[in-house]
Amino acid sequence: MIGKVITGKSFAGCVRYVLQKQDAEILYAEGVRTEQLNQTIDDFNLQRKANPDLGKAVGHIALSWSMNDRLKLNDELMVDVARQYLEKMKILDTQFLIVKHQDRNHPHLHIIYNRVNNAGKTIPDAFQHKRNTTICKDLTKKYGFFIAQDKTHVNRQQLKGEAKVKYELFDTINYASQQVHNLKELKTALEKQDIEMIYKYKSNSNEIQGISFKKDGYTFKGSEIDRSLSYASLVKTLGQVNRQQDLAEQLSQTRLGDTSSLATQEHAIRSDAGVVTSFKETISFGASVFQDLLSNPSQKPEPEMSGKKKKKRRNQTHGYGNGR
Repeated sequence: MIGKVITGKSFAGCVRYVLQKQDAEILYAEGVRTEQLNQTIDDFNLQRKANPDLGKAVGHIALSWSMNDRLKLNDELMVDVARQYLEKMKILDTQFLIVKHQDRNHPHLHIIYNRVNNAGKTIPDAFQHKRNTTICKDLTKKYGFFIAQDKTHVNRQQLKGEAKVKYELFDTINYASQQVHNLKELKTALEKQDIEMIYKYKSNSNEIQGISFKKDGYTFKGSEIDRSLSYASLVKTLGQVNRQQDLAEQLSQTRLGDTSSLATQEHAIRSDAGVVTSFKETISFGASVFQDLLSNPSQKPEPEMSGKKKKKRRNQTHGYGNGR
C-alpha cells in the first residue's frame, strides 16, 4: 500500500475530479452531505470560512494497493484502513470523504478532507510526506498486504512527485554505482544527471557518517531511498565492483599477452568469484595418459631400474658377467 498526499485551494475542483470519475463510489463521508455534488462542495467551503487566512485548505490523499491485494480487499476493509491512516496522520476532528475509483487495474481510493477542522483550527501539513511513508509501511505489514521484493517491480509510470523522484534516484544511482570505481567518480557521474550527492560528517571531524541525494528540490538519505544506497552499502558495492573490474582487466590482458600464465590468472579470477577449479590440470593430464593406454594396450611403461641393476644387465649383455 502506498499513499500520495496533496494540498490545494479549490474544493470545487477536487470534489468534481474525485466524484465525477466514471464508476466513482462514495464509501464513507463525515460532516458533508453526499446526495448532490454541489451540496458536498458547499459543506466543505462553509467550514473553510472559519479560517479564511488558510490558502490551501483542501487536503487530498490517494491510497493505492497492489493488484495482488485485490482478492483480499473489500469496501469495509478499505474504509477501515483509510480511517486508521487518517488517525495516524493526525487528520482528526474534521470533514472528510472516502471515494473508491475503479479506472485502474490496481485497487485505490481518494480521500478529501478539510484542513480547517471542526473548531476552525488548521490541521498542519508539516512532515506529512515522511509520515505518510511510515504509516503506509506499518499498515501494509499489519494487514499483510503485498510487498514487492525489490524496487524493480514498481510501476514507474504511476508515480508522481516525491515518489517518482525517489525511484528515479534509485534507478540512476544503482546504475551509476556499477560503472564507477569510487565515491568521487560516482558524485561526478550523478552531477551529469542533475543529482547532488551530499555527505554527512561526524561532529568536528572529516569522518563521513552518511550520504544523501538531492534532485528536483527533494532530498533523501541514501538509506531512505533503499538500503543498498546507504553510505556503508555503497562503499562495499563500489569495492566489489572495483575488484571485479580489475580481475576482468587482468584476464583480458593475459589473454592478449603472455598466454603461458593464462591458466594461473583464470584460476585466480574464478576462485575469487567462488568457482572451484582445483585439479583442473591433473584431470586433464590423467585423461591424456588413459587415452594413450587405450590406443596401445600392449605397450607398458618401462620400469625405472636402480643404477646397480642397470650396470649388471649391461655387463651380462657384453659377456662380462658371472666371473668371465
